[in-house]
Amino acid sequence: MACLFCAIVAGETPAHRVLDTEHVVGFLDIRPVFKGHVLLVPREHHENLAAVPPALFAPLFEQVQRVSSGLLSALDAQGSLVALNNVVSQSVPHVHVHVVPRRRKDGLRGFFWPRTTYADDAEAEAYAERLRDALEIRR
Repeated sequence: MACLFCAIVAGETPAHRVLDTEHVVGFLDIRPVFKGHVLLVPREHHENLAAVPPALFAPLFEQVQRVSSGLLSALDAQGSLVALNNVVSQSVPHVHVHVVPRRRKDGLRGFFWPRTTYADDAEAEAYAERLRDALEIRR
């Protein structure tokens, strides 16, 4: 079975990329909890957390930390939610970390994640551009 995230990493499936490093690719979730919700995936395919080699944790979570910090200024967020579903509730069987912008009284409670959508590709690309700018990544 083909992996959607591997296809995004390979450039075969379009995505609004936020970052692209040697080990990690970050892109906007197409069904964000809040606009600016980023998914960070290792370039290598690993289905779940147990399959990730220890050497990959540092590069992956360095980028998680970077995006979590960057979206504060890029999106005027007050904080972030960082989450990783492992097997259960993992909609794509490729390890991925959610970085979601948060604001006080934004309505998010517990682990119920209501989803939203972007009005169109132009709006999604505008969010991706703001994040790339905050991370100082140029296309």
